[in-house]
Amino acid sequence: MKRFTTVVLTALAPVSWGSTYAVASELLPPDRPLFTGVMRALPAGLLLTALARTLPTGAWWWKSAVLGTLNIGAFFPLLFLSAYRLPGGVAAVLGSAGPLFVVGLAALLLGERASLRTVLAAVAGAFGVSMVVLTADAALDLTGVVAGVVSSVSMAAGTVMTKRWGRPEGVGPLAVTGWQLTAGGLVIIPVAALVEGAPPALDGKALLGYGYMMLINTGIAYWLWFRGIGQLSATSVTLLGPLSPLTAAVIGWAALGQALTPVQLVGMGIAFGATVAGQLAAARAARTFSSPEKNDRNISMDLTNQQVRR
Repeated sequence: MKRFTTVVLTALAPVSWGSTYAVASELLPPDRPLFTGVMRALPAGLLLTALARTLPTGAWWWKSAVLGTLNIGAFFPLLFLSAYRLPGGVAAVLGSAGPLFVVGLAALLLGERASLRTVLAAVAGAFGVSMVVLTADAALDLTGVVAGVVSSVSMAAGTVMTKRWGRPEGVGPLAVTGWQLTAGGLVIIPVAALVEGAPPALDGKALLGYGYMMLINTGIAYWLWFRGIGQLSATSVTLLGPLSPLTAAVIGWAALGQALTPVQLVGMGIAFGATVAGQLAAARAARTFSSPEKNDRNISMDLTNQQVRR
């Protein structure tokens, strides 16, 4: 039950990210994606860091900078570049390939051995998303494709390295999330200034949109995401990714009047089924991963430290 609750809470992050397009198109200034990236990341990072009342120490200054760049600072601009150079459906499909990159990096850096079921779930999820978002007139642009692939690799590497480095002793996910968002926002500022120039004037509607993006879509969502990485396998967390484009499709239908074709509905079913199957496969792997030797070693460490850790 505890794992189920963690999965559900972590899943709220990609569900929230699925609302980004609707909020941006209805409330935010047009053609300012990098400024939006700064407004999403930096205020949320500063707020979470202030709430946690903890600053990085020692190696965690550069670790936070690296993780913030991978998860936010590089990911946001590359994602936006891909979205501008490619039809939205193609960009979304490239993003949905992220779980496959995480599977490979997790095996290489974390020793997480992905089962055939997990790999098939990742492939099926990407295929289902492609059925939802791709259109017959979708065209390819080399720069956009490269940016989309690199953005997926950046987020995948950030997810795996977040799992590999964990957190400093006694520091919770709130602080680590704040550090990363702050670092990522600072990385985007010079890029936004160079590409987009001075910040735009903001009306009440834009302030409402940015407030939602900062608090819900970024601050709470990334806190849940990094919290999940700390408690689940990196592969399990990333297999929740297809929920983002699925949520975007549902919001587009329910709130923006966009139609859903039978092919899209089938694709949504495949992607959602793959997400559930991936979590079941990850749960099974988690139950069978520990060996008797590993359990004995953990018990010995617990007795040595005179403290049982769970």
